[in-house]
Amino acid sequence: MTLRSFASALALTGTLCLTGAVAIAQIAPDDTGAGTQLGMLEQSNSGQVGDVTLFRRGNNTLVVIDLKGTPSGSREPAHIHRGKSITCDDIDPKPMFGLADVVNGKSRTLVHYSEDKLLSGNYSVNVHKSASNIKHYVSCGHLYH
Repeated sequence: MTLRSFASALALTGTLCLTGAVAIAQIAPDDTGAGTQLGMLEQSNSGQVGDVTLFRRGNNTLVVIDLKGTPSGSREPAHIHRGKSITCDDIDPKPMFGLADVVNGKSRTLVHYSEDKLLSGNYSVNVHKSASNIKHYVSCGHLYH
């Protein structure tokens, strides 16, 4: 091994170590990175089913929705509502947190609320048909441990 290749290898190792240290510093010590995945059930015979996954981000939570059966090109509003019903039959119509619209079945939003509080059994994620038809739910997932 030449001195130049040894120096390059050493520089690469140092860069990888620094990169790893930065990545570790951004993850909470008790976060496994796996997230908590829960099912989303269809509402109003929409055929829209999938998952909502919560990822701990310190005192915040990344909420990721992945639905199948969404209409092509649609923008479906999504929210976190108060409600203890597993079937989402009895939820407060006033949203606690707005989420990014579901587009092509996907939504990602950083919510300024802890994962533990969201998973207390007091909240549900709801997806609505459209902004103009907000009372019409197409998918729902109850959040619980």
